[in-house]
Amino acid sequence: MRLSVEPGGRTEYGPGVVAELPAFVEVVGYARVFVVTDRGLRATGIVGRVEKILARPGIEYVVHEDVGPNPSTAELDRGAARLRAFGDAAVLALGGGSALDAAKGISLLAGNPAAAAADADRLWDAAGGLPLIAVPTTSGTGAETNGFGVTEDVRACRKVYIGHPSVKPLIAVLDPELTVGLPAPVTAASGLDALVHGIESLSSRGSSPISAAYATQAISLVGRWLPVAFRDGGDLQARAQVMLGAHLAGHALTLSGLGLVHGIGHALTAHTGTPHGVALAAVLEEVMEFSVEAAASAYESTAWALRVTPATAEAAIGAVREVSGVLGIKRPVRELGVDRAGIAVIAADAVADAVTKNAPRLPAEAEVVSLLESVY
Repeated sequence: MRLSVEPGGRTEYGPGVVAELPAFVEVVGYARVFVVTDRGLRATGIVGRVEKILARPGIEYVVHEDVGPNPSTAELDRGAARLRAFGDAAVLALGGGSALDAAKGISLLAGNPAAAAADADRLWDAAGGLPLIAVPTTSGTGAETNGFGVTEDVRACRKVYIGHPSVKPLIAVLDPELTVGLPAPVTAASGLDALVHGIESLSSRGSSPISAAYATQAISLVGRWLPVAFRDGGDLQARAQVMLGAHLAGHALTLSGLGLVHGIGHALTAHTGTPHGVALAAVLEEVMEFSVEAAASAYESTAWALRVTPATAEAAIGAVREVSGVLGIKRPVRELGVDRAGIAVIAADAVADAVTKNAPRLPAEAEVVSLLESVY
C-alpha cells in the first residue's frame, strides 16, 4: 500500500518510497543535504543506499554519523558546528529516534549560532532551524511527527527537551523496507515504545477526541502486529503495520502528551543508560495498575483496541502484560543497573519530569519509590 498524506505535515508511506528522496529534497527548496544518522546504521547498508539515491541526481550532501543511542548535548553541539561549516542545506534525519531527535537539535542550533544545546530551555522562542526531512529506520518513537526531541545533559544527569516549531519535519518518509531485518531486541524495544505512546496518550490529561483517534488506531496496529514482526523480522506486512502504528502514536502524543511511564523511563535511561523501550517495559503494567481508577475509561478503550473481552481496564493491563511477555522485554530494575540507594533519586527525577505532570494520577515521590521497589 502506498499513501501520500499532507494535513499536519506531509507523510509518504510505502515500501520503496525512500527512492523518491531527491524529489522530496526539491520540494523543501534545497539542492544540498546534511544527513544526520547514528554511528551504527552504516553497517546495515541503509546509509549507503541513501547516499546512492542522493548521488544519482547530483545532490551535494555530507553524512554526519556522530550520534549515539541517547544523544548528548555535546553531540548536538558538535553536529551543529559541522552543519554551520557545511552551510545552508536541508537536514535529512536518518535512523531511529535518537538520530531524529539529534537532527532536530542540530538543525535548531545551526539556525542560532550563539546557542548551545544546554540552552535548550531558552530555545523554544528562538530563531528557526533549517528544514527537515525525516526517514525513520525503526518503528517506535514517532519522532518524525513533531518538532521536539530529547537529549541528555550528561553533567546534570537529566533529560532535556529541545525543540521549535521550525524543526518539525516537513516530510516524513515511512519506508517499511528499511526496518526489515532489524534485530528482534530492537524491534521489541522500539515497538514497545510505540505501544506506550498510544496507551499514555489515550489516558493522559491532555487527551482529546482527535488524539484519542490516533492513539486507539496506533494501539490496535502495534498490539496486533508487533509480536508478528518480533517473531519474523522479514514479514514486510507486519513491519509496515507497526511502522504506521508508531507514526500514528507519534501524532497522538504530540497532541496529548505522555505520562508517568515515560517520566520513570527517562529517569532510568538517564541514570543507567538502559535503552528507552526496555526502561518503559520495566514499569508499564505497574504504572497502569497505579493509575487504573483515574484512567479506567481510557484503559477500557485500550482493551477494545487490543481486541480483548470483556473490554475492561483490568483486561487491558493483562493484554499489555501478555504482549510484553511475548517480546521478552521486561526486566527487574536491579538488572538495569539500579541499586537500592538510587531508587529515591530516580523517583525524584521521574516526578520532576514534565511528562509526569500529564499523568491521569499524579504521583508523590514516595509512591514512585514504592512502585520501583515493587519491580526491583
